Amino acid sequence: MLAAERFDKIVSLVNERGSIRVSELSELFQVTEETIRRDLDRLEQAGRLRRSHGGAVSVKSDQQPEIPYFEREITHAEEKKRIAQAAIGRIRPKDRILLDASSTAWYMAAEVPDIPLTVLTNSIKVAMELSSKEKIEVISTGGILAQRSLSYVGPLAERSLNAYHVDKVFLSCKGVHLDRGISESNELQARIKERMIGTADEVVLLADSSKFGVQAFTQVADLSEVDVIITDNRIAPEIVERLQERGITVITV
Repeated sequence: MLAAERFDKIVSLVNERGSIRVSELSELFQVTEETIRRDLDRLEQAGRLRRSHGGAVSVKSDQQPEIPYFEREITHAEEKKRIAQAAIGRIRPKDRILLDASSTAWYMAAEVPDIPLTVLTNSIKVAMELSSKEKIEVISTGGILAQRSLSYVGPLAERSLNAYHVDKVFLSCKGVHLDRGISESNELQARIKERMIGTADEVVLLADSSKFGVQAFTQVADLSEVDVIITDNRIAPEIVERLQERGITVITV
């Protein structure tokens, strides 16, 4: 394959997926990772993509649409299930917790035992999953329904969050960048998650390794707002080290 043809295919893949890793491209094109890194550097210089730690992200559009829930549910599913189990391990009876509308939070809702808890959420699927558990009190924010994520967003949802205080918030995001913090695909999602962080004593970020090095369109919060990150064991050791240097507890599963 000619280099120019490989460039076009790389850009097409990045635009299709939003982000991609060097290791994936190396395996796909049967070339060394060093060759892929040089390719990505050249493509970034040409403005066709943006380099991230360990890979590249799309510059196809600034305001990225939300990924439909059914797609997020099957993307990195095994990693998300392990992350969810580790997150459940941090819940104690009588806790007041907040779960966002991520697929990882839904896995948590499905597996959390029926113990005395108060759960605040902006997710239809999380609320429905918890509705069969008699000891768990579920509070929904209400608001504007974002159909692709089955979540409530907007002013009413934000005001609802302002009325509560929780022990722990468990949330995910579109991207985690060491310098630019947590980011989301659009402003409505970013604003609701920013409010979630402000309601909690402890902020637990649920992010599989593909999220790291990615900067999505709208910033949610600086990493200094995060207390704990639960991720999978494919995360680069140097990222873990830099996060721990900032006082963030990193749990890999």
